[in-house]
Amino acid sequence: MMALQSEGARRQHLRRIIYENGLSIALLACFLALLIGQGIMGHLQYNETLKSHGQLTVTLAEYLKSPHFLEATAENWESEFLQMFVYVLFTVFLYQKGSSESKSFPEPGQEAPQPDVPPRVGKSGVGRKLYENSLSLAFLLMFLISLAVHVIAGTALHNKDQAQHGGQIISSYEYLRTSRFWFEVFQNWQSEFLAIGSMVVLSIFLRQKGSPESKPVDSPNGQTGKE
Repeated sequence: MMALQSEGARRQHLRRIIYENGLSIALLACFLALLIGQGIMGHLQYNETLKSHGQLTVTLAEYLKSPHFLEATAENWESEFLQMFVYVLFTVFLYQKGSSESKSFPEPGQEAPQPDVPPRVGKSGVGRKLYENSLSLAFLLMFLISLAVHVIAGTALHNKDQAQHGGQIISSYEYLRTSRFWFEVFQNWQSEFLAIGSMVVLSIFLRQKGSPESKPVDSPNGQTGKE
């Protein structure tokens, strides 16, 4: 009897965890499914290229460690993290009238609310400053790591291609100065800012019932913020 009660309690606890974290779990599941799909399709496409050049194909495990996969993955992550880093910073001091993605305009004489800061952070000092900017710093760190992987893997892929065609081997610093690198960077970065900019502007006029990313359905277009 006790065992059945314990099993029921565990299931209820698991359901509670899934309910309280459903959004992050669903997004993580989508991410993993699409990453697996990218790896499988990239592996097939890469082997087709190798065959067309009369070279030996590679296994999926070998492909996942190859510069081809690492560069493509890091290149996309880098643009996403840059977008979020810049967006978080811009929303600190910039406004967009009517957008749910903007803070509400402060009322004259209105005092800024005091944040609920964990006791361990304190009211001043380096710990407080880091906590106050921890979200943007986290995105900045992830952007820099992704950028580094993009450069290193991109250099390796570029040098492999050059070696096959009798070209010149270059360093990562030299790769940073190539038009290939900046073409890859700009084609991804511009699309991210187009996407987030569209969200900011479209949320002025359009609604999605039930979504916290939208203003209430009956709110006027000029209302700024979500409340």
